[in-house]
Amino acid sequence: MIIDQQEFNVNGLTFSIRSADEKDAGEISSLRVQMDGETENMDREQGEGFIDSAGFEEIIRLDTEKQRNLFLVAIVKEQIVGFSRCEGVDLKRFSHKVEFGVCIAREFWGYGMGKKLLETSMNWADTNGIKKMTLNVLGTNEKAMELYKRMGFEIEGMLKRDRRHANGQYYDTVVMGRFRG
Repeated sequence: MIIDQQEFNVNGLTFSIRSADEKDAGEISSLRVQMDGETENMDREQGEGFIDSAGFEEIIRLDTEKQRNLFLVAIVKEQIVGFSRCEGVDLKRFSHKVEFGVCIAREFWGYGMGKKLLETSMNWADTNGIKKMTLNVLGTNEKAMELYKRMGFEIEGMLKRDRRHANGQYYDTVVMGRFRG
């Protein structure tokens, strides 16, 4: 699915959000590796699950074609600094829902980009007949969980000791969802 570019100014920073394009693939691949190394909130350690430019080109192409997928990028001064995806499945029993994921480069935390990516995705979902959005969040990421709650998500469950980080500690994953009529 394609979303036209939108401009925002939050806390003195101007940024735009638009659908990813295949030409963005190399930049997204590099940014994903960078972000995986900046925070424990991601599912991967830096370099794990690497997706190269060709892999992202394919993901973007498929997301553009599929009605229940949406791949957005956040851009500051012509540089991609974050992205989000909504991914649905082709099984009829699950065609009413999508899973949302988001990541923003640490340098740009606090400017509302994650919230704007989520709002844009929620608007897209609502106008395209998607009834449920789900997401997973690290149990210690209280700031993200509070944002999701303010945006209408509720905690649906917890996967206890779901993740084991490099420090050897186990962490819970919180499953959240938002259902619309």
